[in-house]
Amino acid sequence: FDPRHYLGTHCYGFPKTGPHRLRFLLESVKDLRETLKRKGSTLVVRRGKPEDVVCDLITQLGSVSAVAFHEEVREI
Repeated sequence: FDPRHYLGTHCYGFPKTGPHRLRFLLESVKDLRETLKRKGSTLVVRRGKPEDVVCDLITQLGSVSAVAFHEEVREI
């Protein structure tokens, strides 16, 4: 979870993620984690700037051969 997603937007100062959306996200992540567990896998969830968190995870894991990501589309 990137803390910047829970701050005001660039336009009008409205929150990007209100309480209802946040609850939906948390419930979705919890459900995904439980589904993956049943299939013998897991889900790593972290809070922080992705550029820092991913770097830390790579360092912890030690044997990462690829990293995939996407960039959020910004409206103009």
